[in-house]
Amino acid sequence: MFPEKWPIVGWILTVFLLASQSVFASISVDSAQKVVVRSVTLKGNYRTRDRIILREMTLHVGDSVRLSELPERVAWDQRNINNTTLFITVDTETRITPSDDTTQLAQLDLTVIMKERWYLIAYPVFDLADRNLNEWWYDRGRDFSRVIYGGRLSYRNVTGNNDRLQLAIELGFLQRAVVSYSIPYIDKAQKIGLRVDVSYQTNKEIPYRTQFDKWVYAKSENVLRERAYAAAVLTHRRGLYHYHTLDVRYNRNTIADTVAQLNPDYFLDSKTTQQFMSLSYNYRYDRRDNVVYPLRGTLFSAGVGVSGLLPTDNFHFLDIGASVTRYWPLGGRFYAAGNLRARSTWPTRQPYFNLRGLGNSSDMVRGYELYVIDGQRTAIWRNSIRYQLVNTRKQLNWLHIRQFNTVPISIYLTGFADAGYVSSTVAEQYQSQLANRLLLGTGMSLDLVTFYNLVMRFSGTINAQGKTGFFFNLAQEL
Repeated sequence: MFPEKWPIVGWILTVFLLASQSVFASISVDSAQKVVVRSVTLKGNYRTRDRIILREMTLHVGDSVRLSELPERVAWDQRNINNTTLFITVDTETRITPSDDTTQLAQLDLTVIMKERWYLIAYPVFDLADRNLNEWWYDRGRDFSRVIYGGRLSYRNVTGNNDRLQLAIELGFLQRAVVSYSIPYIDKAQKIGLRVDVSYQTNKEIPYRTQFDKWVYAKSENVLRERAYAAAVLTHRRGLYHYHTLDVRYNRNTIADTVAQLNPDYFLDSKTTQQFMSLSYNYRYDRRDNVVYPLRGTLFSAGVGVSGLLPTDNFHFLDIGASVTRYWPLGGRFYAAGNLRARSTWPTRQPYFNLRGLGNSSDMVRGYELYVIDGQRTAIWRNSIRYQLVNTRKQLNWLHIRQFNTVPISIYLTGFADAGYVSSTVAEQYQSQLANRLLLGTGMSLDLVTFYNLVMRFSGTINAQGKTGFFFNLAQEL
């Protein structure tokens, strides 16, 4: 039982209608009157093709719109363009010219002004092999032998069509090579996209089991695990906010005999090889004002994945999950957000390698960052209230590289309260103390949002077991 004075703040997720406000010049026409879009002018997209930007807009030449709806329409078009993450800043200007002829509509001239990012980035890699910085700092003794180093190349907007080429060569705690190319649209209607991935990775140190909700590692001078996959991902975008994804991939994973001896359930029945074809489908409705740090809008996703499609496959798995998040303003500088997500997998008996509960990825109850809670079914309810401390844009005039001399900076003080549950049939086997019980966490964080999609979060938390912690995360979600 939890203490009666347990300080969890319960916030109820309430659905509000999103209202966007924009400032327009006063005009002497009735707000119920319509205007017709005479022109749409794009400025600053030196590399990005016009059609990529116009694809994100609801206002096009020849469209008519009520004046009462115009501010919201322009605001959402601006947000949609910004959410391509191709630009550092996106601004809009409007000019309405009343018609002298009472039979004609007033005319709207819309200008979109953008500052493009730097698209080709080659940089050295110095990363941590652990799940997050907090695990490395608190549980792994800040051991620098657990780092990953190498180099990565990210070439965004290669052809001006918002495509991306990514290469990675990594060494150290693991050895990995990744090649990926994606293009959002391969058809003239700009609805169908394609991504191709190839990856190969080896490890000489891996977690081979969980004990007391912590990973237990095996280490060797020889390779303990190899992982390879090739994937083709087909996307279909319907309208502005509806995304469908079909992912087909071939996976081959092998482990050393040592790992199978330490945990016969790693691939089940002491197997050392796992190979299978998988197919997954995901639907996403994404209407957020900012995909990096949303303050308004809705995000819904649901998916199903099936593994073991070929007669030669030795792994069979079904995965179903869904998530819904709402973001809304409370007035002034206050904003709220609520997220509910759930996931279920079959069969009940699963390889340890594929067993996922909370803590393996971004799915976690805040306050349990240091724990891995294995199980077949999970549910999370996360809530936040944010106060905007700073929202500004710094212009570094002394820096003459336009892709870097504009720095947007926003800072938020966030209070949060989360609840979660992991249903597990292996809790006793892995001596879990957190599975099959209600998980509660609360706390506060300071969130710094700046350019190139960087969100830094400094959090202080307390969970239902009375454990407190101070954590740092690079985040893009609630």
